[in-house]
Amino acid sequence: MDDFETILYDVKDGVATVTLNRPEVHNAFNQQMQKELHAIWRALRREDEVRVVVLTGAGEKAFCAGIDREETMGGWESAEDVGKQRGETGYASATPWHFDDPGENIGPKTNDLWKPIIAAVNGMACAGAFYLLGEVDVIIAAEHATFFDPHVTFGMTACFESIHLLQKMPFHEIMRISLAGAHERMSAARAYDIGFVTEVVQGAELAEAAQRFAAIVASAPATAIQGTVRSLWAARELSRAQALDMAKVIVRLGSDPASLFEGQQRFAKQGRVEWRMR
Repeated sequence: MDDFETILYDVKDGVATVTLNRPEVHNAFNQQMQKELHAIWRALRREDEVRVVVLTGAGEKAFCAGIDREETMGGWESAEDVGKQRGETGYASATPWHFDDPGENIGPKTNDLWKPIIAAVNGMACAGAFYLLGEVDVIIAAEHATFFDPHVTFGMTACFESIHLLQKMPFHEIMRISLAGAHERMSAARAYDIGFVTEVVQGAELAEAAQRFAAIVASAPATAIQGTVRSLWAARELSRAQALDMAKVIVRLGSDPASLFEGQQRFAKQGRVEWRMR
């Protein structure tokens, strides 16, 4: 992997750890981080040594505060300036039919990465952070983590991020988050109660908890793991009958002879694995 300016990257025992590294702005993503996330998700598709990814933020205050408003909106002096700032693709379009969605850069699934991603949420996660949380596979949170979406409070429609999380939260919960703006924050405990977060731990134990689960995932045959991830994400977009029909193909592809042999050898040598109650 190339050196990054806004991200820390490390690989150990089949687990890649990707850390958003702009703690001075609560790990908000600027255009450089968008480029680097896009590059890392695309590159990880071909890094065969990596079987699972842990995604987190630097520091203890924030996982990610969304888009860097200073970079995106900091130059406005009047309403007439809105939308005129120059971005990576030039000036904003004169019509409403062209829009550069940051999710196209920073979303792992949007970038065709089907290795499982575990988010370790180490504090505040808000606004554009939901692009990332909307496309990870498992979320583990520190007990001081909070979730909110301030868009409407500051004159913006809550849209892309809310749609991502609509697939992971009950309708009324994401509606409340979206309408409350900056006035309410969802606690890690509440996020666990509604099934958005799968585990809540003390802040000091977050990294260990994420790495522990990542090691479990990394220990299984990669083809079977990625086939499982792909099947569940695809099934969310299909009817039950369509998903079950598609499953016949995915099972054949994802249960290749090498994976089956590896699994059988493991069972023969180890027998039943030691398990823990969650």
